[in-house]
Amino acid sequence: MKLLHPSSWKDYELIDSGDGEKLERFGRYILIRPEPQAIWQKTKLEDEWGKLAHAQFRREQKDHFRFGDDIKGGWKKNQSIPDSWNVNYQHHDLSLTLRLALTTFGHVGVFPEQGENWNFIFETISSWKHKNARVLNLFAYTGAASMVARAAGAEVTHVDASRPGLNWANQNMQLNQLDNIRWVYEDALKFVKREAKRGNKYNGIIMDPPPYGRGPEGEKWTLQEKLNELVSLSHQLLEEQHNFFILSMYAVGLSSTVGLNVVKSHFKNSDAEFGEFFLKSAQGFGLPMGTFVRFRS
Repeated sequence: MKLLHPSSWKDYELIDSGDGEKLERFGRYILIRPEPQAIWQKTKLEDEWGKLAHAQFRREQKDHFRFGDDIKGGWKKNQSIPDSWNVNYQHHDLSLTLRLALTTFGHVGVFPEQGENWNFIFETISSWKHKNARVLNLFAYTGAASMVARAAGAEVTHVDASRPGLNWANQNMQLNQLDNIRWVYEDALKFVKREAKRGNKYNGIIMDPPPYGRGPEGEKWTLQEKLNELVSLSHQLLEEQHNFFILSMYAVGLSSTVGLNVVKSHFKNSDAEFGEFFLKSAQGFGLPMGTFVRFRS
């Protein structure tokens, strides 16, 4: 099992965590956001957090350690901060620009721990000598992984059930001076079912499914109920050679071994690596940020 964290990202920093919150720097701006897994004590005083932070997101709920799907709360700005700003990500030949903003869900448009997957995607596609690699990004959010795959030369299909997410991803495409990403507004499971019936194939499949959610037509998504079917269908879609597969999960209570078992039950010959993503603060505390299973050939 591997433990990975984004070690080369100068525009991101986990400053501190604890008491159900995290203090993070994105470029020039410092934010306080809820984090249910940070059950330890903060290393910095509460006053220090308040002085450093440009804005703080608070949830209006009694239980700060278990988030439901009904999000109530909002941002409180302590210092001047724009509605949106850009950050950069650099790793060897990979150069990425991402638009960030304060959303009503407490997100900012990027999950920093995914930097390790971006490196994996870029290095894998760049190493292939053949052209016209096809990559499918499911639950693709604001599209950082889509940008990476496209920048490496792949044809990218980006699937998400959120119109605002698709618009945001399109802005990221323009920021990175890329083009010709295929945008699909649809429930991910419905899309892969249709692709499997059509016999379509992809060299790379990326998925970061939420623990729960709803599709464009109100389709209910629950990770425990749908993951096995989704991975089974993905097996039908993945090319046998020059391929990669990435499953990321952020669901408290599901270990990386769960994801590994699901993947191995369908991709029987894969040499998959698995483990946990975390964010590392200067004080040495590791904040867990979900699990991963991935392989390539």
